[in-house]
Amino acid sequence: MNTEIINKIKSEMAEELLPGQLNKLEQVLREVLEDDKKLENYARDNKNLVKQFISAKRIEGCSRRTEEYYLSTLNFFEKVIDCSIRAVDTNKIREYLTNYQKINNCSNVTLDTVRRILSSFYKWLEEEDFILKSPMKRIHRIKTPTVIKAAFSEERIEVIRKATSQNKRNLAIIDILLSSGIRVSELVRLNRSSINLNSRTCIVFGKGAKQRETYFDVRTKIELENYLKTRKDKNRALFVSSHRKSKHGTYTRLSVNSVEKMIREIGIKTDIENVHPHRFRRTMATRAIDKGMPIEQVQVLLGHTKIDTTLCYANVQQSNVRYSHRKYIC
Repeated sequence: MNTEIINKIKSEMAEELLPGQLNKLEQVLREVLEDDKKLENYARDNKNLVKQFISAKRIEGCSRRTEEYYLSTLNFFEKVIDCSIRAVDTNKIREYLTNYQKINNCSNVTLDTVRRILSSFYKWLEEEDFILKSPMKRIHRIKTPTVIKAAFSEERIEVIRKATSQNKRNLAIIDILLSSGIRVSELVRLNRSSINLNSRTCIVFGKGAKQRETYFDVRTKIELENYLKTRKDKNRALFVSSHRKSKHGTYTRLSVNSVEKMIREIGIKTDIENVHPHRFRRTMATRAIDKGMPIEQVQVLLGHTKIDTTLCYANVQQSNVRYSHRKYIC
């Protein structure tokens, strides 16, 4: 095909160029077309590798949101590097990360997230024998500022509950997030059969499709009972949307975005900053540790694989540190 194109161009230019110039034109054309073919092959191979990696992550139990974030990050990377993913070296990765931060004006936290995704991707390529050695091995964690994320105070919790008291579903959501510490993604996957009101337990499926048992308090039990009494539908989901989807009375399962939006609106209504689902989880962990629960047990409740993650979630109240200092040191 390339030869036909080159011959046609030479034929068109034969009257305009000398023999030596025609030969030079042919050489240039062959080089350009060959480069285009290489780029086309690189692009095809890159997309195939990314696709295989995402499939592997899906099998491991990655959530859809995580999967989509991995895909968008790697697609952007693949377009920018403009070469084979297999041929990328450490210097090219460093250059990419530097330019990424400049172009997107992003924080070190975001940049380190990109680094971790690339590291995971190249580790997989190495393990699957697509490359000999990951170029990410000499690129270390990007330092990020340590920000103390505060838990809700008892006063603010009551303000939030009061603002939600007229909506039985929303109040039940607030209470179960606060007392069980489950993730919002776990909350929306709960079914009616997932909870046992008598034993105040629920079975959740966390990250990596790992199943664990969690617990909630008496107040949450009461609010769940009050909410379930209002349900006239047969949807197996524990929490459903407020609006009917069809004339038959069926409701849709509540989504992560819907819960996040609802909780943000509570924050606006109460004039409390940083009201989001994850903060209820942090509050539960902080409360548990402050009341003396062993960190290993908090780890199990939160569904963390590594205890270091639990330590990041749990902020010990300063007043308790002061009390312990006086008790044990003074």
